[in-house]
Amino acid sequence: MTKRPRASRTTLAVVLTLALTGTLATVAVATSDDDPKPAAASGPAVATATGPVTHEDNDRVPKGARWTQHYFPSSDGSKTELHADVLLPENLPAGKKVPVVLSAGAYFGHSGETGDENHESPGPAERFRDFVEGAGLLKRGYAFVMVDTRGFGGSSGCYDYGGRGDTADVEAAIEWSSKQPWSSGAVGMYGKSFDAWTGLLGNNTGHPALKAVVAQEPIWDLYKHSHNNGIPRFNGVTAPTSYDRIAKLPPLPGDDKRYRKNAAYEKTHPECAAVMASANVVDPDDPFWTQRSAANGAKGTDTPLLFTQGLTETNTKPLGMEEFLANHRGVERGWIGPWDHVRGDQRGPDGKLAMGRDGWFTEALSFFDEHLKGLVPQERLPNYAVQDNTGVWRAEKAWPATDRTATLELGGGTYTDSGAGTAEDTGASGLGGPGAPRFLIGSKPLDRDTRVTGTPRVSMRAEGEGNVMVKLYDVAADGTAVAFDEQVSRLDQDVVNLDLKSTDWTLPAGHRLAVQIGSVLTGEWIDTPSKQKVSIRNVRLELPLDDPAGDTPTQGARAPFLDQYVKINTSELNAGPARFTVPAVTEKE
Repeated sequence: MTKRPRASRTTLAVVLTLALTGTLATVAVATSDDDPKPAAASGPAVATATGPVTHEDNDRVPKGARWTQHYFPSSDGSKTELHADVLLPENLPAGKKVPVVLSAGAYFGHSGETGDENHESPGPAERFRDFVEGAGLLKRGYAFVMVDTRGFGGSSGCYDYGGRGDTADVEAAIEWSSKQPWSSGAVGMYGKSFDAWTGLLGNNTGHPALKAVVAQEPIWDLYKHSHNNGIPRFNGVTAPTSYDRIAKLPPLPGDDKRYRKNAAYEKTHPECAAVMASANVVDPDDPFWTQRSAANGAKGTDTPLLFTQGLTETNTKPLGMEEFLANHRGVERGWIGPWDHVRGDQRGPDGKLAMGRDGWFTEALSFFDEHLKGLVPQERLPNYAVQDNTGVWRAEKAWPATDRTATLELGGGTYTDSGAGTAEDTGASGLGGPGAPRFLIGSKPLDRDTRVTGTPRVSMRAEGEGNVMVKLYDVAADGTAVAFDEQVSRLDQDVVNLDLKSTDWTLPAGHRLAVQIGSVLTGEWIDTPSKQKVSIRNVRLELPLDDPAGDTPTQGARAPFLDQYVKINTSELNAGPARFTVPAVTEKE
């Protein structure tokens, strides 16, 4: 099919749009700065605020959608200008208003999500095209709005990595989306990873137009994502550099003048890179980090939330999750289980669902229907669908659902803080010895299946300088052990209190729980070992426990990543003589 010249298509679209909708007084008329750079007559058309473009004239636009571009200011008075790509149902009647699904973040630039994707012409990002098309979002009567937060895509300003600037951008995006002539005033947010994090920030604004948040694998607390108790994670240190690279992605030749000017903001503002220097600060109480904790900022908020969280995540780990859920007061729904950094609908090369559970798009859209349209759900779904290490899914009314919390006194031991890469000389007994980088404390065999669910906590007294790592192991009778939880810390004070990762792990009857304490022996961390002897005493483990005998099954298969995780984290351990007992748990003690 021969495509019409872009200029003629845009001019006709403007005339038709104004004639059919009568919105001349409410829609910004394109200026010369809004006009895309001229392209070849046969090239794909590029939208403006008043010149919609459909799939017919630009195949980057999903079928059944009409695309427009818009600019508006952030809400913090900084003169930051934000860019939005908007997808409306192609045949939306004049005067019809629809609720808005909003995504805001770093990955909506026209030239590519995380790198230059060699696109021929500008167009809306494909980041959530799977959701738009897979859920039939536009056909179901929604608008989809993609906003570049400051520093990215067509928005000006220095990128802010989840700080007050990003929060102001999200607040402005919610406000703008709720006030458009085609908007019903009800806004929901949708995202994964960074733009799931901005969904949590949206919740924290308390904006009345935000009616629901759907967040897949979000960052709950940036400090805990980047550092743990004074020790940096490798990906936390490298992330600012990655986002700096994304912020500097070039616009496309067909982008309009405002887009190109905003995209080049970093080139004339070298201070942008300097702002991120604070990301290397290890003090969790530094203002850079305290303002970037979505968990802490959620106190008293009540936006309905549907989320996913992989408990075996290698990227956005379950750190700060339980704190967020405890602080949040609204409706909560979630999928929790042993998968990596994936979407609810994602499938592997073998075609299997990465989370193992079907129906993500159906549930997400039902959630939006309920909270943005006021529709009664057609199917009753569990508040929480949870898969533990057995690969079996269960339904829970809340998470974590604990029958009791046991406080266990474990004693102590000594180790040498020798650091990662050191040969693990644990002595013949496996309990440590002179110069050993760790020691182990084992339980008696369990009398019945017992689930550890929620966030285990460890406290101890430490003498010596350096670092400490605490790991929990599920140890079979033959000594085969799977590490299922961990935490690290600098030894900056005598009393050390650690929250481990949130977990959901069932210890089978006859297995033992082993607690390993010692130097940081895995390569995920950037630790500086002291090479000194460290003495640990008065170890206390707070263990949230649940009886799996009372589980209510729900649909879902074993997450494929679980087998990979178990293989990577399996070793042979001699946990030595039993030094504590994991108490038996019965449902609703």
